[in-house]
Amino acid sequence: MNPARFSKLSIVIPVYNEEKTIHLILDAIAGVTLPQGLQREIVLVNDCSKDRTEEVLMNYMAEHPNGGPYRYHRHEVNQGKGAALHTGIAAATGDLILIQDADLEYDPREYPLLLAPVLEGKADVVYGSRFIGGKPHRILFFWHSIGNKFLTFLSNTCTNLNLTDMETCYKLFRSDVLRPLGLKEKRFGFEPEVTARIARIRGLRIFEVGISYYGRTYAEGKKINWKDGLRAIYCIFKYRLLH
Repeated sequence: MNPARFSKLSIVIPVYNEEKTIHLILDAIAGVTLPQGLQREIVLVNDCSKDRTEEVLMNYMAEHPNGGPYRYHRHEVNQGKGAALHTGIAAATGDLILIQDADLEYDPREYPLLLAPVLEGKADVVYGSRFIGGKPHRILFFWHSIGNKFLTFLSNTCTNLNLTDMETCYKLFRSDVLRPLGLKEKRFGFEPEVTARIARIRGLRIFEVGISYYGRTYAEGKKINWKDGLRAIYCIFKYRLLH
């Protein structure tokens, strides 16, 4: 199969109260050399942070102009991760779009791993799985891990996919696949919704690659909780039944 030709990767980062980590993740992204001469843009969506996130971002972009180009958007009202991603996806101009969290749980040095199946012409969508491969994983919450695997299992039963990590942050899409999906979920329902919608596209090639995971505790700023898990279950069945 002939390698696919793409020119730009848009890295979409939803940001909420990440004054302590956002400059570190931007440093990490700046240190990545993308394969095949891909250009990059960084799309930052501040979901009405209550801390100094905006000040930190503005200072960073002014002091590191070569780290971008940047596209910055701010929600006047907090709407949720999914809504921030909708804004970022709409603003992205790349022909590939990658989701990146603003914390330090995922390692941008693994972008080439995610990009390889697409650049080789084998995949249209790539999920980075925390549950396969030999990459480092921080040991944290047993029930959180079980919850992730349970949600993936439920999603798979409704989509007939065999993913190992539906809830992963790292998702890479061809933009011509992602943009027309008409995504609706404004909070953490984004993950099951986007998975359900891509599963219905005939002939779409979906891959997984193993990634590392440096999870953080709630004291360190982790935001997802059991209510988001319930919403994910609702979304899994909602988008199965509606379509």
